[in-house]
Amino acid sequence: MKNQDTAGTETSVSLPEDHQRRLEKAQAMGGPRKLDARREQGKLNVRERIDRLMDDGTFRESGAFVTSAVPADKDKTPADGKITGSGEINGRRSIVVGYDFTVKGSSSSPMSNKKMSHFKALSASTGTPLVYLNESTGIRMPDAMGGTGMGNANSRTRFLRKRESPWAAAAFGYCFGSAAWHTMISDFAVFTKGSVLAVSSPGLVSRATGQTVDEQELGGWKVHADVTGYADAVAKDDEEAVDLIRRFLSYMPNHNGELPPVAEVPAGSGDRGAEINEIVPESRTQTYDVRKVIECIADTDSVFPLKARYGKSLVTCLARINGQSVGIIANNPMFKGGALDAAACDKATALLVLCDSYNIPVVMLADQPGFLIGLEAERSKVAGKIINWMNALSLVTVPKIAVTMRKNYGQAFINMGGGGTADATAGWWTTEVSFMDPTSAVSVVHGVDPEAEPEFYAEKLAEMSKGTSAYDVAGVYGFEQVIDPADTREFIINALADQYNARTSGIGEHNLSMWPTGY
Repeated sequence: MKNQDTAGTETSVSLPEDHQRRLEKAQAMGGPRKLDARREQGKLNVRERIDRLMDDGTFRESGAFVTSAVPADKDKTPADGKITGSGEINGRRSIVVGYDFTVKGSSSSPMSNKKMSHFKALSASTGTPLVYLNESTGIRMPDAMGGTGMGNANSRTRFLRKRESPWAAAAFGYCFGSAAWHTMISDFAVFTKGSVLAVSSPGLVSRATGQTVDEQELGGWKVHADVTGYADAVAKDDEEAVDLIRRFLSYMPNHNGELPPVAEVPAGSGDRGAEINEIVPESRTQTYDVRKVIECIADTDSVFPLKARYGKSLVTCLARINGQSVGIIANNPMFKGGALDAAACDKATALLVLCDSYNIPVVMLADQPGFLIGLEAERSKVAGKIINWMNALSLVTVPKIAVTMRKNYGQAFINMGGGGTADATAGWWTTEVSFMDPTSAVSVVHGVDPEAEPEFYAEKLAEMSKGTSAYDVAGVYGFEQVIDPADTREFIINALADQYNARTSGIGEHNLSMWPTGY
């Protein structure tokens, strides 16, 4: 093969040499200056992110020689701004799509979309987890402008999401356009501090609206961690974000046709049951942090919080109990007394969707005074979100284990696994169950002022408090068992064994696999 040197003289180049030259050019990303600038900012480049994600030496790149189809950009777009391929994560085959911000802001073109669509289809057809490492300015305008650019798009199934295999995503820096869509549509999304995810960039929004828009107020990581709930986790830097994805996938099966892997049970797991009686006060009005209870029940160091900054009156997390992956939904009296608001409803539904899609049993730990009521609650569409949660719970076909800890009132009793919505139920011997808190019921039914009529109030309160104990619920088989709080882990382990469906090898029906990713 012949090439010309700088003097214009033809020189012979072997095929291996030519291939190596082309490969180095394709893998050069945006060049030394841009790569050095990222390093100074403390950010990993896309190839460094992939190296951290994949087990050492396992990544196999595909599509390295793709460039923009626009002739003027052909030599300026190595890999067309997207690094794609496969490798192993924790010893299991996985697929990755990495956005290279050093190449035209990792803007998307028909060529890079073609690569991404190929690997999305491959993930579904082979049952392989898919990871998106997202950072992009959005679509590449010269490629998309005009009727030809728009008419040439092929998006029929590009954003189809059936949850056949787990998807995980990280939002690094700016995430507009497809970087936003791929983050939103994934089963797990981690945002790095400083990241921004929005439909359009602050500059475009400002020009369109005539208002100055702050990028963090528009779609910063705090907005999505605290307000929208789209952030399942927040990472301090790129390294932690990638590590969280690796950990999330360790709880997941490769695809929805198999069970999650069973991990070795760490020494000391199950030794902390007695601590629960010290953590949880007997009085239903005293607060405590349910996360401490979960730590006592789960295998040591196995709790993986989801949406921890959002809807704080409810805790959702992945964990392992006796080595088995479970999803946990637990009321937390530390926040709003455990009352469930619209955010908590969305949070619970999201956990149910995840667990139903990937054959992960659900454990519910109830201690709640009911749903939050009032003007703000109704305007946040709480009624619709309550029924979404109820509907989702009814559609779940993986095992559902419900334990009532102290109080369990009203409609939320049903949402938290009562009334036959769970497969196995127990109540602590401290449990109180009723349509509402008896103190509130006295006021509603009798209109009694406890200060004005203390004796009459006490009489009516005693009447309203009858038949509310765990033993009363168990008397009508509303609870299968009444247990010592210290025995909660043991109850869950046995219930999971009882509920294992040998006929399907533990595989559920996945009724929620096409539930909307945002609602």
